[in-house]
Amino acid sequence: MEVGDVFADAFGRVQEEVHAVLDGLSQEDLDARPGPEANSIGWLVWHIARVQDDHVAGVAGREQTWTADGWHDRFGLPLTPADIGYGHTREEAAQLNGIAAADLGAYYDAVHAATLDYVRTVSAADLDRIVDTGWDPPVTLGVRLVSVVNDNQQHTGQAAYVRGLLESS
Repeated sequence: MEVGDVFADAFGRVQEEVHAVLDGLSQEDLDARPGPEANSIGWLVWHIARVQDDHVAGVAGREQTWTADGWHDRFGLPLTPADIGYGHTREEAAQLNGIAAADLGAYYDAVHAATLDYVRTVSAADLDRIVDTGWDPPVTLGVRLVSVVNDNQQHTGQAAYVRGLLESS
């Protein structure tokens, strides 16, 4: 198995979980926050897509799908185009509501397709390329891609947990 295939499989698993958590979800449940400081499933899925879009576009040297394909305008959120949700206050997170599950899933799928286009070109030799000198030690491509997969898996697990809470009440 090639390195690109490993990352394609990992991101494919994220896509499966995103769709599983969104499947058949009502708008009310998508926007529900199980506590005043908790994020909704809608926010979590949006954040998964935004982090993946931002980070993979950055290492691929391309414009984010969010802006290139007009998703920022389509969603009409009161957020800057660069916003990925990192550090959102509860008020900012609450602004992300009313977006249909189909639209969140479609945006994630567009990000996923762009991600696969890139990761399938990655070789083992590419993994040591420094992509971010803002950290000590500097971040390599391999570390960045693993970090995105890890972050996305954590947030899909959170979204699935919130869905379970909502379905049990």
